[in-house]
This record gives sequence, structure tokens and C-alpha cells, in this order.
Amino acid sequence: VLLILLVNNGCCDWGSSIHVGHEISLAVPLEYSDGFIGRAFLMDDGNGQVEPNFRVALSAEANKGGYSCSLEVFLGDVKGAEDQVGWRTGTSGQGVERLRILKTGNLVLVDVFDQIKWQSFNFPTDVMLWGQRLDLATRLTSYPRNSTSFYTFEIQHSKLALHLNSGKLKYSYWEFKPPNNTNISFLELGSKGLVLFNDEHRKMAQIPSWWRSIQPPSVRFLALGNETGNLGLYSYSPKKQSFEASFQVLNSKCDFPLACKPYGICTFSNACSCIRLATKEKHMVSNCSEGTSSSAQFCNGTQVEMLELNGVNTVLRDASTRVIVSKTACANLCLDDCKCVAALYSSGNGAKIFRECSIFRLVAGIKQVETGTGTSYMIKVPKGARYGHKETSVEKWVLIVVGVVDGLVIILVVGGLAYHLIQKRRNNL
Repeated sequence: VLLILLVNNGCCDWGSSIHVGHEISLAVPLEYSDGFIGRAFLMDDGNGQVEPNFRVALSAEANKGGYSCSLEVFLGDVKGAEDQVGWRTGTSGQGVERLRILKTGNLVLVDVFDQIKWQSFNFPTDVMLWGQRLDLATRLTSYPRNSTSFYTFEIQHSKLALHLNSGKLKYSYWEFKPPNNTNISFLELGSKGLVLFNDEHRKMAQIPSWWRSIQPPSVRFLALGNETGNLGLYSYSPKKQSFEASFQVLNSKCDFPLACKPYGICTFSNACSCIRLATKEKHMVSNCSEGTSSSAQFCNGTQVEMLELNGVNTVLRDASTRVIVSKTACANLCLDDCKCVAALYSSGNGAKIFRECSIFRLVAGIKQVETGTGTSYMIKVPKGARYGHKETSVEKWVLIVVGVVDGLVIILVVGGLAYHLIQKRRNNL
């Protein structure tokens, strides 16, 4: 079996192009072979003057009893997501003559006048390459494995934001607003970071500023992490022959929206603890959902109540917000909405007194915080979940679990240090 790509003149330099009419073939086993991967590289930068190099390959991979064929672009030792994505350029009848790969990694189709008719930069996935520009209302999208949720990095007029998407629900978990409320027109990735431009095409901000570094690393691409949802800038290390994150917008595991399962709490020690409820029979049951939490269970007539969790908050933002005068009124707002599964009450008495209530239809991104922050996080539970001895209530159980987990970490560290000192003293004797 042969897979044929109609190309021409596969020269290997930056200025090379592949013309219509030439053939490149890739042999595929006659019988299905699970795990088979075959590639025929047809373009390469080849000059060795720029690291990392770009390569284009025709690829065939075993997939569910058959073989899938795709065209892939490789950046150094980095490959895209394992799931192969096919696409149609839609350039029929536009006089396309050549396929080219530019020094930025942009894959383009051009006509006889060298005018670009299609380019990969216009169809970003989860990666933005050096030299690439993203305009207003465009976004990067990344899909975690074994999850119905996905992440997006979106460019809005007033801010940049990372979002957790679940069905029709969308909540941000990181935002960047330019100084002086300046409007954003587009972004461009340069060697020193992500540069923001205003409506007059003037640079107005950069992520990061690199003010602490005399010689910042040369950024090669920006990526939205599939598993964490973190946004990072990556630089190539010729010494290690691999890419390293030179900057990430989120520095703590507990700032990731899916660091723990829904109804799980990310503690100060970066461990996950499930919320457990005391039933009428005084048994402790886990309420750490395996999948994305849903409000459907509360819209079937089930009697419910709000349960406050002490010392926790959520990284999710952009929830429906009301100005409320009391915590009780905030709880009642969630109780009256069967699709509400949690509420966050925020209050402050500083220069500006405020009382706000945020209503959530998704329980995720819960993390432990210092007490006295002026916030109160409440979840909706079936009525009667509080029943049982007071020492086994949710509030006390959360505090106990957090204390036990952090305590175990401290004990392990101290114990390891003591063991090391004892061994060192024995060796000296």
C-alpha cells in the first residue's frame, strides 16, 4: 500500500518550496500492525544555522484497525498532540503552486506570484510560534486527556484570559489587563516574550517584562498546557537539545483549575483532599466527583442546603455576580437556583465597602487559603448531609484533613533530615 503526496523538488533550505507534480511515497504494511508509525520527511531547514530546525513529514499511523495519513510539522524535538488532526485548506481554484515552510515554522501555500493563499498561522491550535500574530477574538485551545472540559486562551479587547470550559459553562482562572485600561488590538510573539499592541499598532505591554534578567532567553513558542491549563513561554536549549519553560503565568499547582477532581481541595502542600459529608447514619461518605460536577442532581426536587467550607476559595472567576448585603442572602440566591452548585461571598471594609455574591454552576478549582481573607465559599449539598456528630462535620473534617496532610509532609521532611544527620555522624565516627 502506498500513500502518495503530489509535491515537487524537495530541496532542504529555508527558501525551498515544493511544486505540484512531484511524488513522495510512504510504505504501509499490507496487514494491520498495531503501533505502526511511518514518516517520510519532505522538507527540512537543513542549513543548521538556526536552532531548533523545522521539518515537514508525511505521516501514517495505526489507528483503530486502519491507518491515518496526515501532514505534520516538527519543531526541533517537539511534536504536536498525539491525536492526529486532519484539515482541508479550502484553496481549490486559487492557483496554488507551491508548499513552503518559512523560518518561523509557518506552513504556507503560495501561487505563482508567491502570494500566500493559505497559512497555518491563521489556524492556531494550542501553540503560538515565534513571529506569529493573534488578532482580537482569536484563541488557543487545549484538551486534557480523560476530561470533558477544555482550556482556552482568549484575546479580548480589554484583557487576556485563560478559561476553563465545560459544556456551555465557561469560567476564567487567569487574567491580564494592560495598564491604563488600554484596548488590545493584537498580540505578537517575539524573542523576548508576548507583546501586546493597541488600536494604533503601538506596543503597550509585554509578558513577561524580563526586568529581573539581564540576558533573557530567546523565546521560540508559547503553549497552552493540555493537562494543567497553564500558559508558558518556551525557549530552546542547544546544550540539552530540548525546550524548557522560561516563563509560566501560573506558578502553583493549586492555581490550576483542574489541579484536583471536582469537589476536591488543593492544600497548602499541593495535595488533594476530597470533601466528605456526614450522613444521617453518621457514616462519612466521599463527595469527590470522578467527572465534571453537574447541577442536574439538584433540579429533580431534591431538598438541599448550603454548606460553608472554612479556609477555602476557588480560582474560577467570571461567575454571575450580585451585590448582596449578607452571607445568608447569598446562600439563598444559590438555593433558589437549582442549577447553582456553589456560591462565593466576598466582603471588605477598606477604602471601598463591598458585599458581593458569585454564583457558580461548576465546582472546581477549590484551594486552601489563609483565614480572614473576607471570603466564604459555600457548596450545595442534599439536605441532612450535616447530620452526625459535630466533630465529623464537613468544616471540621476539611481542617483536620488539611492539617494531617501538611503535618505528614513536615514529619517526612524532618524525619529525613534527622536520618541524614545520624548517618553522617556514624560515618564520621
